[in-house]
Amino acid sequence: MNENKTDNNSKAFGLWSAVFLGIGSMVGAGIFIVIGQAGAIAGNIVWLSFVIGGIVALLSGYSLAKLALRYPSRGGIIEYLVQCYGEGVFSGSAGVLFYLAGLIAIAAVAKSFGEYLAVLVGHHTPYWVNLFALGILGFFTLINLLGASLVAKSENAIVLIKLTVLVLFTGAALLYIHPQLLATSKMPPIIDMLYAVGLTFFAYQGFSVITNTVEDMQDPARNMLRSMLLAIGLVALLYIATSIAVLGNLPLPEIIKAKDYALAEAARPAFGEWGFRIMAVTALIATASAINASLYATTQISYTLAKEGNLPKVYEYNVFRSNEGLIVSALLIIPMILFMNLSQITTVAALVVLIVQGLTHLGHLLKIRETGANTWLVAFAAFSMFAVTVLTLIYTRHRMPDIPYYILGSFAFAFFIEIALRAFSGRSIQKQFDEEESKLLHSVTLIEKILKGKRD
Repeated sequence: MNENKTDNNSKAFGLWSAVFLGIGSMVGAGIFIVIGQAGAIAGNIVWLSFVIGGIVALLSGYSLAKLALRYPSRGGIIEYLVQCYGEGVFSGSAGVLFYLAGLIAIAAVAKSFGEYLAVLVGHHTPYWVNLFALGILGFFTLINLLGASLVAKSENAIVLIKLTVLVLFTGAALLYIHPQLLATSKMPPIIDMLYAVGLTFFAYQGFSVITNTVEDMQDPARNMLRSMLLAIGLVALLYIATSIAVLGNLPLPEIIKAKDYALAEAARPAFGEWGFRIMAVTALIATASAINASLYATTQISYTLAKEGNLPKVYEYNVFRSNEGLIVSALLIIPMILFMNLSQITTVAALVVLIVQGLTHLGHLLKIRETGANTWLVAFAAFSMFAVTVLTLIYTRHRMPDIPYYILGSFAFAFFIEIALRAFSGRSIQKQFDEEESKLLHSVTLIEKILKGKRD
């Protein structure tokens, strides 16, 4: 018994370390991008969009946590798709789509970095925004090629900086809000608040990283679901308070005008020019760290998975010997930065993530007896993903008419790549968690412990 406790305690993630990992993953570039864009749609009730986005995230987190416990694998969502739908073309295409979603998200974050830096230096034009976005992408591509780990190792400090600034800004800005800006007389139609949920859900993206820790978590049966719900709940409180602070300090016309950097602009009324600059610099730090971390995760893990159908067995922050995924990914991101504006990239990224997670929860219903999850909660998780997707598409139909084509193009491209990989390389996506193998390993481990106990 004592040996079991020692083995369990030696694992890296306890309850609160998993919670902080989830919070650090969620409170990143997303909130700096989303809050202005969602506020431009939902007006002074955007906080309700964050409430609903948080509820949707909680439903999704519940479903993913149950899948993680049943299929413990670092593969996360891709593993669950393969377990639910089998090792076929559909799962393989979803794997490629998951990889593309990561690229789109990186493009959105790079574009956001360009927006904030262009405003900060006083050159807010499309040329400079794109130049700065391509510059930061190129910089971190080079960093990853060289295998430098300095930025990755400083991630904890970066998380602490951005959380501290956001909490201090929100707490102080709430004291300066103008109640008339939040008055019901200035409320937009409720449907606008629902239209913004797709974007606010994107700000919660990152919670699924908790499921990737299942193999390194202490007592996952007890801590997985609790850490997921705690992380999402705490982030939801921060987002709701931040959105009230922003909409209470900036009139709607100013939010619409500055939607791509509204969080920094909202600091100006309460804190002046220094407040604006501090928030803008914080956004630059947050987006830069997100680009660096996402480039590694997407290009080395998701690319390898999409290409080979298998997760790499060793995770190393050194890609000099394996730079194919990094270079291909960077080249795919460049046209996204150049030919799409920030609103388009963010919306496409949010929609693709919603669809991939919706498919995951839909597949979960096929395995509900194995996971022991509540059928209604999983069904609501799947329904909410597709409902939010439909609402977002309805809103963008006239304002961003190219969005459906980008989504269809992403699906077609993923399917084409999957078919091509199968035809030319013989690769097929594979399960990482094998139940029979897991039982055998458990039996061998048990026998070894019994024999060791007899020797002792």
